[in-house]
Amino acid sequence: MTRLLLASVLCLTFAVAEPAFARDAAPDNATMAEIFNADQAVRKGISLGQKPDRAFVERMNADDAARRVQTRALLESGALKTGEDFRKAAFVFQHGQRPEDFLLAHSLAVAAAARGSTEATWIAAASLDRYLQMTGGSQIYGTQTIARQGEAPTLDPYNRDLVPDVLRTALGVPTLAQQQAKLEAVQKAVKAAQPTPPKP
Repeated sequence: MTRLLLASVLCLTFAVAEPAFARDAAPDNATMAEIFNADQAVRKGISLGQKPDRAFVERMNADDAARRVQTRALLESGALKTGEDFRKAAFVFQHGQRPEDFLLAHSLAVAAAARGSTEATWIAAASLDRYLQMTGGSQIYGTQTIARQGEAPTLDPYNRDLVPDVLRTALGVPTLAQQQAKLEAVQKAVKAAQPTPPKP
């Protein structure tokens, strides 16, 4: 076979290859849905600036770790097939403890989007932001509000210049102006919830 013929065959082979992320017609995984629902339920009613008691946080962290183990087992066994499966798994790992958890959450969210989940774009942005911040970098989308003890909530560290608002909007993330307005509202609410020091 001549070089020209071989090159033509290779080009044709690559041109007709199916993408690896072709959509699957499988139903959503019921176990993954249960894990996701439990992950979300424990967080209802917790607002930024509120400090849950230590026992609640320890129990939540232990339950989160157990949910990550369950989700990882589903992932490795090939039980996660749909965009919704991967999106829900991304949220479970977004509530992890280590940078690797957030990076895996991001990969799961990208897989979810590739499988057709239109709701996965926000968690893809949020998981990358959290990974960047937890590894000493700056978030780039503005999805992460940090509230340290005794300090006003902030979006920093935040590289506001890298990503334009058109990309934020495409991923379901608020614009810079919307983020700033929300941040100011949160800061005001947190300040109002703080006890007033007694007058001398």
